[in-house]
Amino acid sequence: MEVDISLSPRVNSVKPSKTVAITDQATSLVQAGVPVIRLAAGEPDFDTPAVIAEAGINAIREGYTRYTPNAGTSELRSAICCKLKEENGLSYTPDQILVSNGAKQSILQAVLAVCSPGDEVLIPAPFWVSYPEMARLADATPVILPTQISDNFLLDPKLLESKLTEKSRLLILCSPSNPTGSVYPRKLLEEIAGIVARHPRLLVLSDEIYEHIIYSPATHTSFAALHGMWERTLTVNGFSKAFAMTGWRLGYLAGPKHFVSACNKIQSQFTSGASSISQKAAVAALEMGYAGGEAVATMVKAFRERRDFLVKGFRELDGVKISEPQGAFYLFLDFSSYYGAEIDGFGKIDGSESLCRYLLDKAQVALVPGDAFGDDTCIRISYAASLSTLQAAFERIKKALVTRRPPVPV
Repeated sequence: MEVDISLSPRVNSVKPSKTVAITDQATSLVQAGVPVIRLAAGEPDFDTPAVIAEAGINAIREGYTRYTPNAGTSELRSAICCKLKEENGLSYTPDQILVSNGAKQSILQAVLAVCSPGDEVLIPAPFWVSYPEMARLADATPVILPTQISDNFLLDPKLLESKLTEKSRLLILCSPSNPTGSVYPRKLLEEIAGIVARHPRLLVLSDEIYEHIIYSPATHTSFAALHGMWERTLTVNGFSKAFAMTGWRLGYLAGPKHFVSACNKIQSQFTSGASSISQKAAVAALEMGYAGGEAVATMVKAFRERRDFLVKGFRELDGVKISEPQGAFYLFLDFSSYYGAEIDGFGKIDGSESLCRYLLDKAQVALVPGDAFGDDTCIRISYAASLSTLQAAFERIKKALVTRRPPVPV
């Protein structure tokens, strides 16, 4: 008798994460001795600030190593409430906060909690790779809303309104954006809020994980702070990006108690509470000062310098279109003018995936194809690497692409 190895339709509907796959492939090449420059992963290259690390170490030494309440410690949830009030103008009580094992878990639980089979989840593209797959896991339908590089990849409110139906349940917004670095100005968010207000079933999930990695004069606006949107908004944030705590695995959800309690129930049967050690470290992070204080400001300054270097360089590279990022640590560049090129020993570059394979093979630089984010014209470059590493990567990419553009028909 043969074992039935079939999988559930729900799992079969989900695509694996290309960012994880490419990062793993690049890591394997490095371990095999290939000098690959890895610019695929979405994590800061800085160490966790010392005061945060010490708080984690002290938690271990002091025996703070047992289960915490499922929703998170009262100490951390209270600190998050203070942060949201002081930095975002949002009023929550600790029972309206749910601490999870990363913002990714916070988002998935929110989608599972509010979406029914057949509901529609509206997702502006380019999007973080996991949003559509999370919708599918909830038996909901992802509805992709394309944006244009000429509009800095910002959602057109008219397009949003044209796509709303009685099945529309959740709009996901990410600002600053992964993968584009775009930041939604307050006026545009207010236009979107006006549309949301006319649709009683529609909720908004506001992914604000890159909130503090933002470049002046751009400023961050929390969607829940807009008129009439507090009751409609599930705000997700965390510690991975701004505080360089990706491995600590800690994020949180803030929203109306009815929705947060539902997510809390899912978590109680899923992972239970987040790491006690990470939660102690997170309290220390929130005590570092407004927007993370000097330590975060220093990291953001470095990210800005790296962004400026890459933007200047790629603007001088023939055929590349750029939307200058206002936040996060990604460039999302349009390389479509190179599509169609035939390369000896490689073959034809017919889209973002083959271009990234070519650059990994020829330039030994690992990047993420734009089709993973819903826009095949672009590729994503993470500049969460030292300036010297980025300089080397740029020279490799430039060398690999020179003379590679196909001739333009006359």
